[in-house]
Amino acid sequence: MSRKILRCALYTRKSSDEGLDQEFNSLDAQREACEAYVKSQAAEGWKALHTHYDDGGFSGGSMERPGLKALLADIEAGKIDVIVVYKIDRLTRSLADFARMVELFDKHEVSFVSVTQSFNTTSSMGRLTLNVLLSFAQFEREVTGERIRDKIAASKAKGMWMGGTLPLGYDLPNDKSRTLVVNEAEAETVRLIFTQYLKIGAVHKLEKWLEEHDIRSKQRTTAAGKVVGGIVFGRSALYHLLRNHTYLGLIRHKDVLHPGNHPGIIDRKLFDKVQAKLDDGVRRSAERRNLVERGPLSGRIFDAEGRPMSPTYSKGKKGVHYRYYVSTTLQQGKDKKADKDSTLIERVPAKTLENQLSILLERIAPNAPGEVLDRPKRIDIHRDAVHIVLKRDMCAGIQGRLTEHEVLVDDAEDPSHLRVIASIRIRNRRGTTEVVQGKGPKINRDPVLIGALQRAHAMIEFDSNRLPRCINVPHTQYGRRLIRLALLAPDLQKMILAGRQPVGLNLDQLMSPPLPADWTEQRKLFA
Repeated sequence: MSRKILRCALYTRKSSDEGLDQEFNSLDAQREACEAYVKSQAAEGWKALHTHYDDGGFSGGSMERPGLKALLADIEAGKIDVIVVYKIDRLTRSLADFARMVELFDKHEVSFVSVTQSFNTTSSMGRLTLNVLLSFAQFEREVTGERIRDKIAASKAKGMWMGGTLPLGYDLPNDKSRTLVVNEAEAETVRLIFTQYLKIGAVHKLEKWLEEHDIRSKQRTTAAGKVVGGIVFGRSALYHLLRNHTYLGLIRHKDVLHPGNHPGIIDRKLFDKVQAKLDDGVRRSAERRNLVERGPLSGRIFDAEGRPMSPTYSKGKKGVHYRYYVSTTLQQGKDKKADKDSTLIERVPAKTLENQLSILLERIAPNAPGEVLDRPKRIDIHRDAVHIVLKRDMCAGIQGRLTEHEVLVDDAEDPSHLRVIASIRIRNRRGTTEVVQGKGPKINRDPVLIGALQRAHAMIEFDSNRLPRCINVPHTQYGRRLIRLALLAPDLQKMILAGRQPVGLNLDQLMSPPLPADWTEQRKLFA
């Protein structure tokens, strides 16, 4: 009976790529030793595969190796019976990685053999021996890492440059002294950036200024010949540059600063002024963020023209902060201002508005779930009224809770919501918001518009099936446009008859074609 052929995969690895360009290198030596071992087991049916599983220049502490990935893929594909390596640490130096590999080997009935450490994983004693050896391999790797880190710390304590991204203003030395050399042209650029920041006062403005003056980051060529850098400064890069103690002639190791062997290129007073200004910016940014986070209506409050209003603040006397909701008109620095007869208001005192809305919502929607100010879907701020959009299921029995100065209408954009128009008059005098007492939204009955609406209805009659038909319609363009007023959404017609139509809505606007037939579109257009 013929003996079963065992397909043997030979895996080789070298941590560095030094010497790999030689005609006979470390990988070749490992493979030759593995091939000789496989030949010695020929009587057992062992046969080396021709595929090379080699990793030159890859650490054993990581699984991210092309040769290893190819090996594991072929194991899962059932192409391998035995894995042969020169030493176990060629496969991995991580005990955790090896444990995962052994699970894969067992699953696919693959044995593992080390040429210089005679054992395999098919026996419990072999696994124990492997685990002990791997523990020592991992220990050696960790000790080596600690030794390297200690050497870097000691070198930095002596003021040496131990690598990393080379800062603008310095070049690497031509010798092996590990002392940075000042690049005078770049050093002038660094000084300009520091002084210009103090003049401008904000990193984002400095970023734009540098781009306008075509001042770019350090350009350098890597060992592989690739050119990197030479691009416009980003904000994070500028923060790093302005905080970099290397410019004072210091070397940082973690949180400790050591005197460096290289000269500084920034005056200490200038550096300290920049740090103080940066720290002040961080503090003010944190204050602003905390105050803005206290704007519970953020994202749901709009001005009369539908523009979002965002939370902001101003600082008064004795450091007191006043919160506001401000329209994008003011935020973007536009010159547009609302006149006294307009419904547009651009800044609302936040605390007072929130208090008034809380009182109103507790009264009209007392059983709605959640926090009081979380209940509205949307809030529109007009000068003489506040529009509050609520879900219909929050409005059960709401009619009985409304005052004579509050109106309930369908929401123009979403039929599943209702809009409460409440007589909260916004006044920015002395930072207060007032509730109008005894007055509702401004009534402006337009007799021309009401008369046109009545004439439009006179042109329609209903048959016994309540279906409309046109009668007495003038054969003129004006008549054909006029009759369309009878097709206005019912809530819009009620607002016109009550004199509470949107400001500026008149007959000319309604008669101008095209008038949408869809009521939702009409509400969006006119309400």
